[in-house]
Amino acid sequence: MISTLLVANRGEIACRIFRTCRELGIRTVAVHSDPDANALHARVADAAVRLPGAAPADTYLDAGLIVKAAVAAGADAVHPGYGFLSENADFARAVLDAGLVWVGPPPEAIEAMASKTRAKELMGLAPLGEVTEADLPVLVKAAAGGGGRGMRVVRHLDDLDTALQSARSEAASAFGDGEVFVEPYVENGRHVEVQILADTHGTVWPLGTRDCSLQRRHQKVVEESPAPGLPEPLTDELHTLAVRAARAVDYVGAGTVEFLVAGDQAHFLEMNTRLQVEHPVTEAVFGLDLVAEQFRIAEGHALPDAPPRARGHAVEARLYAEDPARDWAPQTGALHRFAVPDSVRLDTGFTDGDEIGVHYDPMLAKLVAHAPTRAEAIRKLAAALEQSTIHGPLTNRDLLVASLRHDEFTSARMDTGFYDRHLTDLTEPTPDPCAPLAAALADAHDRSRFGGWRNVPSQPQVKRYTMAGEETEVRYRHTRAGGLEADGVRVVHADARLVVLEVDGVRRSYEVARYGDEIHANTTRLTALPRFPDPTAQHAPGSLLAPMPGTVVRVADGVTAGAAVRAGEPLLWLEAMKMEHKITAPVSGTLSALNAVPGQQVTVGSLLAVVQNTP
Repeated sequence: MISTLLVANRGEIACRIFRTCRELGIRTVAVHSDPDANALHARVADAAVRLPGAAPADTYLDAGLIVKAAVAAGADAVHPGYGFLSENADFARAVLDAGLVWVGPPPEAIEAMASKTRAKELMGLAPLGEVTEADLPVLVKAAAGGGGRGMRVVRHLDDLDTALQSARSEAASAFGDGEVFVEPYVENGRHVEVQILADTHGTVWPLGTRDCSLQRRHQKVVEESPAPGLPEPLTDELHTLAVRAARAVDYVGAGTVEFLVAGDQAHFLEMNTRLQVEHPVTEAVFGLDLVAEQFRIAEGHALPDAPPRARGHAVEARLYAEDPARDWAPQTGALHRFAVPDSVRLDTGFTDGDEIGVHYDPMLAKLVAHAPTRAEAIRKLAAALEQSTIHGPLTNRDLLVASLRHDEFTSARMDTGFYDRHLTDLTEPTPDPCAPLAAALADAHDRSRFGGWRNVPSQPQVKRYTMAGEETEVRYRHTRAGGLEADGVRVVHADARLVVLEVDGVRRSYEVARYGDEIHANTTRLTALPRFPDPTAQHAPGSLLAPMPGTVVRVADGVTAGAAVRAGEPLLWLEAMKMEHKITAPVSGTLSALNAVPGQQVTVGSLLAVVQNTP
């Protein structure tokens, strides 16, 4: 009987497991690194144990430290969550050797499937050996872990060595294992998976299918259940293969078998021996709590002979602090306000006032909508995202809304190349032209008490902002009656928090919030610009500035000051939020300055290098 549980993880998965624990009367213990000392998962647990340090290798990837924390806190069970040590057989053994209950599959099953190379061998498959031009395109893939880390698509043979080196480095950082392999890359396939649940009495449930084809950097962004449009024979085949994989390793607990589907052909990818980020869509469709089922299985209870009947459709979107238009660059800073409509399920590890740091994955939350039909679920989720209040760093919210409403997605014709084809169009700015005026009028409201209007005609008040990466300027005037006016717009109401404008007979309201120079007018994010720009903030043409805080992990071979470089050539790599980000030459020319060295910590806007254009 589990009475006290330690979750060997962080963020939204730890909070989600704690929620089930509270419902079941199980006492909870969190572990946290130093940057996570005030994180939501550490605050909501009944007890929390510090893991000294910041880097994952020193904290959430230190199996011995976590087992010691569980013993010290009096836990009698450990749940690994997902990511970090969730697919580490040695960690599972260490938990069992300490006399604790392991809420997961047997170490032997993890060992058999945690390495994708060994899993393929078990399923009668093998990775590619020596790669030739005829094999292209290929996918370099980390043997351990998941979440898109340690994966690179290679379309030119000359890029293979660089891709292997980069993937190894990223995999070692994220999973503590730098092993990678190469397999054929299937263009325009669908990523489809089967959730399984297995007990210790020989029962294995295949819990429908999930489609996870909308991906960036091979990491899922939108998931749904059931996978739409699959022929019944193909669905049956996927279920059969998933159950076969589970039985092959005497699997116990919750797991996922993943496939790439091209036409009516299913290609085995891997088996994840853990809970998946997208498990809520399966829970919604089957009316289950998979975490609660994991606890029951760990306590020895048997599953019924058959799973519950599937009902309706569920869609999940992952909300990230990132800029999709700038190569998905992660964003950091204070999350001032975060609120989501009650119409959808919210799994998150953040709340108002939390800081989004550089050490971990930039996912803020998962929003899940369930409805009788797919069309209704999609509409419900898109509306909830649009109505959410997210004040803080830039997120992928607008991209998610646009993706959910894209014809290729709504008609279920999507595949894993969706963002390769549509990202530019989906991230094309569609700024609200009245948002800057609303921001300016809200800011001017309090100032009007200090004599904004003058008896002598004068120039209008001018405010400058950046919005969607572009600079914009608005003008307004104070009236004799103490109000505000702007050309072409009727100001119905204006105070510091609410502005109502009427344009061509259409009235719209704007909720405005300001945090220093950062302003939010409804869903539009603006940055107020100073009246007189700081000349010291200017950089020479060709300057490469750090797009995020992080660590310089390596500089490309042969790249030194004075070297000739080509436009698009990789110069160096930054690591932030457990992923590598490539910095390339903006133009062909001469590298006149290189200020970055491996191991160097940089902040946003740090000058990394300067490339002088060659005429």
